[in-house]
Amino acid sequence: MKKYALLLICSGLLFGAVDINTANQNELETLKGVSAKKAQAIIAYREKSCFKNINELMNVSGIGEKTFAKNKENLKASGCQKK
Repeated sequence: MKKYALLLICSGLLFGAVDINTANQNELETLKGVSAKKAQAIIAYREKSCFKNINELMNVSGIGEKTFAKNKENLKASGCQKK
């Protein structure tokens, strides 16, 4: 069990967090519970208004608290320039 936990931690450090303001569809689909359709919805949302923080991901249709909770340790939202 300890080896599995260590593997998860190391893989997170190796791959880094997914930036929801810049990630392409394939990168977004690596998130737990994010299908192609949800990835497209994330991209469409950020084209209108970028994410100022990761909590705003729940404003996207189809992304609820459960999906957010599964992924929040692997998310970041950098470089929001839109108002």
